[in-house]
Amino acid sequence: MCRIIAKTKDMPREEWLRLRKNGIGGSDAGAICGLNPYSSALDVYYNKTSESIDMDNFDNEAMRMGRDLEAYVAERFCEETGFKVRRSNNMYAHKKYPFMIADVDRLIVGQDKVIGLECKTASPYSSDKWKDGNIPAHYLAQCHHYMAVLDADCWYLAVVIYGKEFKWIKIERDEEITNNLIQIEKNFWENNVLAGVLPDPDGSDAANEFINSYFGNSKADSSVPLLGFDEKLERREEINELIDRLTVEKQQIEQEVKLYMQDNEFAENEHYKISWKQSVSNRIDSKRLKAELPDVYQRFCNQVSSRRFLVKTA
Repeated sequence: MCRIIAKTKDMPREEWLRLRKNGIGGSDAGAICGLNPYSSALDVYYNKTSESIDMDNFDNEAMRMGRDLEAYVAERFCEETGFKVRRSNNMYAHKKYPFMIADVDRLIVGQDKVIGLECKTASPYSSDKWKDGNIPAHYLAQCHHYMAVLDADCWYLAVVIYGKEFKWIKIERDEEITNNLIQIEKNFWENNVLAGVLPDPDGSDAANEFINSYFGNSKADSSVPLLGFDEKLERREEINELIDRLTVEKQQIEQEVKLYMQDNEFAENEHYKISWKQSVSNRIDSKRLKAELPDVYQRFCNQVSSRRFLVKTA
């Protein structure tokens, strides 16, 4: 069900990134579905519709480490499973939905049907996300995307958690998930990317960062009529009131525990372990610095511009 649209061996990274603008890749799938904590549908939309390529965002140190350790992860997978793998060196596209593209890490050789391997690395600080067979949701979406594009019945995912452990998981094809994913991606590609319409925000931090950056500068004294938002803004007020009440309740519980602990650093039972330790940090007294050494203050003072969002009831 797939076709090869490009040979990627020795392809310059900038050319490869520009080629990815022509469709939705595996790493885009989770963001479009609202499953990626580091990216949003808005980020993907901008990437696909913008002429520019920000190499810093697509070739940072973490990505470089992931690429460099990809071979090691694949080697460990082969040791653990007895499979043999090879690089595909191709970019694929779904035969029926050509906007769905795939550039996979490895293909497993000697199989009757296409089976692939996705190689990941993870920090020990995020090891809990892989505990008890769990897989981060955006990686699951990535593997299901690859199965959809290459018409595979299963996909393997292997991860090395730096200095801690190696894991591998077999992910079976699920037709319901596949069909839903295709419809989500189809809707995004046709009704957002091709139509030039920004996708709806999903409430994520990634979407918030994108909106604040994309519309970072305001036109002085400009205004638009506020139409169709009364119900949502009323709900926002209700949410704010609820947050305030819950915050007070949360603080009260914490205060009770602190009074119980007094000057002890730890408290624990079979369910919880609490730490309340001394923390020391150095902070610059900016007011004093400005008053006593104004030249130094001005030399190292960076002006930061941002837009402040405020809502007032009429």
